Amino acid sequence: MAQKITISPLTRVEGHGKVTIHLNDEGEVIQSKLHIVEFRGFERFIQGRPYWEAPVLVQRLCGICPVSHHLAAAKAMDVVVGAGTGDGLTPTAEKVRRLMHYGQILQSHALHFFHLASPDLLFGMDADPAVRNVIALAKSSEYKELAVQGIMMRKFGQEIIKATAGKKIHGTGAIPGGVNKSLSVDERDFFLKGEDPLNADAMIEWAESAIALFLDYHKKNSELLDNFSRFPSNHLSLVGDDGALDLYHGRLRAVDSEGSKILHDIDGQEYLNYIGEEVRSWSYMKFPFLTELGKEKGWYRVGPLARLNTCEFIPTPRAQQAFEAYKVYTGGKPNDMCMHTHWARLIETLFAAESIKNLLEDPDILKDDLATKGARQSEGVGLLEAPRGTLFHHYRVNEQDQITMANLIVSTTHNNQPMNEAVAYVARKEMSGQKTITEPMMNAVEVAIRAYDPCLSCATHALGRMPLEVALYDSHGCLIERKTR
Repeated sequence: MAQKITISPLTRVEGHGKVTIHLNDEGEVIQSKLHIVEFRGFERFIQGRPYWEAPVLVQRLCGICPVSHHLAAAKAMDVVVGAGTGDGLTPTAEKVRRLMHYGQILQSHALHFFHLASPDLLFGMDADPAVRNVIALAKSSEYKELAVQGIMMRKFGQEIIKATAGKKIHGTGAIPGGVNKSLSVDERDFFLKGEDPLNADAMIEWAESAIALFLDYHKKNSELLDNFSRFPSNHLSLVGDDGALDLYHGRLRAVDSEGSKILHDIDGQEYLNYIGEEVRSWSYMKFPFLTELGKEKGWYRVGPLARLNTCEFIPTPRAQQAFEAYKVYTGGKPNDMCMHTHWARLIETLFAAESIKNLLEDPDILKDDLATKGARQSEGVGLLEAPRGTLFHHYRVNEQDQITMANLIVSTTHNNQPMNEAVAYVARKEMSGQKTITEPMMNAVEVAIRAYDPCLSCATHALGRMPLEVALYDSHGCLIERKTR
């Protein structure tokens, strides 16, 4: 008897989405889709606003990663005011922005791994949902210290954001052509020498501990982590001019499933020549692809897994050491194991912590040469690596300084097709041949999606709250079973 399973909304992700899974009369999964059921209007209602408002306005897309939108828009407006595409800023402005960005990476990665993902790993995907959360971690004698570390790492990152952007959420620190403040000596010393655990050295130590925790878990559960959801794909990210991991600025590189370059370090200002977006009727989120390969073969992943597949090295010593061990596991080939995204995310967390310390020790971070400008331009593109992946902000501005066009391709949008592939993979494995709905089956599908740390509100925008409802239908469309929570 044919069935349709609906999982709505997805849990422990940012924003609203649902999954539908169709089974044939033999109980085999024949179709699965990730639906984004929110609608975003930012690209429209920002039109007509003065260009200098963009870095503040667009970050209202999200309360989880506003710094990413803040900086991407500021980078686009750097081009508009003639300050260049990344290396034209004053040393102080670029380093303050980088500090802000690494604070965002640290707090967001800590939030995702410790709060959203680790309960599935440490308690099991089939554990009672009432205890499969960070509160249960904090209450358990075994994982209490881990939960506290995760919370404090996020707090440290947010304090870095507050010091550089003015506020922890929706700050105003980045402006077209630079920043509006640098760090004071007291602020620098607080982060460098502050009382434990809120200092840079503690963040580095805890990030290394988190990697060790994951490796120990992997040693005991390699079959689960390696094979839960894996499939070949292309990978895209920014890389530095020397091929290094660079989360703030770089050139666009893509590699295929074998590691061969398919996008050769192109200037992000030219992205429209290489990347297209497909619209499908069942989702408010678009499907990007590399135009040279076409819609069917040109989709790609972004985010921590992709970044460690495209870069050649990491420019901080401890993260580089962790990266080398990570690459050995796949013999230097791109990693296609979705659950290894958590491993990659923790290596990036360590990189962010090391980078924060390096920037705090740089005397430029205290100077007052904050902004610059040059020949006015009518168009600008700003790219950076948000926690969840490559983020594109593209604007056109008229002679009256008004924004006339805005195009945003956010990280979760890039990962739309990969998340659908992950849903299909896990649904076939977990649900084919099953005759009833179980909560662990539904959570397994969500675990595959959560590995990408999707931010659905960034990709879309809506108001409201939805219940979780799963329904089974027969081949005639008659309801067989419904569960709600």
